[in-house]
Amino acid sequence: MLLLTIDTLPGRSFEALGLVKGTVVQSTHFGRDFMAVMKTLVGGEIEGYTQLLDQARQIATQRMAGEAEALGADAVIGVRYASASLM
Repeated sequence: MLLLTIDTLPGRSFEALGLVKGTVVQSTHFGRDFMAVMKTLVGGEIEGYTQLLDQARQIATQRMAGEAEALGADAVIGVRYASASLM
């Protein structure tokens, strides 16, 4: 499966088969949240959250590629990611 962030393929034509997405909602355990709060007091990267976000994007990408394959696609053009925090 070819995944591209560009909106076109120069010199190539393609057929639009539809919209595909990959959605995931993840949570963390109390210990990780507590350590994140402590980290905000001293500053710096919260590595646990960085890892959680990376895992969520990997899962979302796999789900998006799966939806594309189900449509018979061999590529997803115009891949975009978004994230949000919910409490």
